[in-house]
Amino acid sequence: MIRLFNHYFHAWTLRRIFFDFLLSLAALTGVIMAQGESLLLAMPLAGAQVFSVAAGLFVINSASGLYRRAHDWSLIESSLRAALALAASLMLTYQIFRLLPVGFGNLDAIRTSAMLVIAALILRRVVLGYWATKSRVGARVLIFGAGQAAQMVGNTLRAADPLATIVGYFPGPNERQAAVAESERLSTQQSLTQTARRLGVDEIIVALTERRSGSMPLRELLDCKLSGVRVFDVTTYFERMLGQIRIDFVNAGWLIFGDGFNQGFYRTAVKRVFDILCSLVLIVLAAPVMLMTAIAIKLESHGPVFYRQERVGYGSRTFRVTKFRSMRTDAEQDGKPRWATTNDSRVTRVGNVIRLLRIDELPQLFNVLAGDMSLVGPRPERPFFVEQLTTEIPYYAVRHSIKPGVTGWAQVRYQYGSTIEDSQEKLQYDLYYVKNHSLFLDFVILIETVGVVLTGKGAR
Repeated sequence: MIRLFNHYFHAWTLRRIFFDFLLSLAALTGVIMAQGESLLLAMPLAGAQVFSVAAGLFVINSASGLYRRAHDWSLIESSLRAALALAASLMLTYQIFRLLPVGFGNLDAIRTSAMLVIAALILRRVVLGYWATKSRVGARVLIFGAGQAAQMVGNTLRAADPLATIVGYFPGPNERQAAVAESERLSTQQSLTQTARRLGVDEIIVALTERRSGSMPLRELLDCKLSGVRVFDVTTYFERMLGQIRIDFVNAGWLIFGDGFNQGFYRTAVKRVFDILCSLVLIVLAAPVMLMTAIAIKLESHGPVFYRQERVGYGSRTFRVTKFRSMRTDAEQDGKPRWATTNDSRVTRVGNVIRLLRIDELPQLFNVLAGDMSLVGPRPERPFFVEQLTTEIPYYAVRHSIKPGVTGWAQVRYQYGSTIEDSQEKLQYDLYYVKNHSLFLDFVILIETVGVVLTGKGAR
């Protein structure tokens, strides 16, 4: 894993992105030069188009998920993502290369050649991405511990990265009760260092249930690290690999003395400027969609177009969020707040469509302009649920240390939540965002949000 602007990336992901960007620049430059133009003449005239298409290709591939591991995608989902990326890339290439100056070679031939090159690059990325996922050898992981914590780490690791190989669980010296099956537990006749070397371990995850004096063989762990084996505490491992902070293992000391959770005037000011500029652009671009949505809501049912509801925001202060109404006007006629559920009968026909495409969230851009919300941040919750969740989930109030967002890290990493358990899972992603948020991470989340909207992931 490589940390870039406080966010962790797989090294192979960055290699793919960097190589694809350079390859697209080189290929599009070749298209221009094939018309007989020299590089010195072509680049000043067509350099902006070449760079714009290459940058757009990166955004489209990222939003389509083509830089992610596709081990859990069906053939239909993989084909749909590839088709969306191909259609968007070809449209972008055609429109940008229409801006070439008149007289700059055969413009039709240049546009056609550029579109063929981009199509080839997209197909190459799809094929190589699928092949790399199937052929890549994962890390060999030893989990230090055999209790419930170690069992949970193993189950989570198998679900998150099926390519990783868990060589076994090395029981801690003071763990009295094992939760891991005996067949998966390693012998303790040899030391931890000897066992790691014998099994060719790449990583050790320390997941001890009992950590009292004598439970942690610090010297052996240091020897493993000095020999090239990566050693992770369970909390740090989840932060690096899964982009979440597990509240069942974290403690206040780790949060206080670790890095992150830096707000500061400069970061806040930059984020605010970014929010204002982006929300203004998005409002202008989305204006036709919002107008058609308002008309459709009025034509389908009586009642207001917008739905305003009290939510808890920055510093636990309440504000009124604005959304397009997607439910019947009598959705909570008994006055009792409730979460939306799958196939919720209260949702209208228009509501089903705008919720699937996230169009109902667009009016919140005006909340961003007003300063109540940010483009990216933890989703604001209703006071009724906040009071309940703060009581039942540790560190829940930490998410109110920054402004809530229209989209967020939890929204692109976890499906819609309608239970206490779902809220706890989403909080672990929110804590990661609060700890590591930056303008760069906001940009990553906005790109992934496009992919979530296109695939309808997690809509309710």
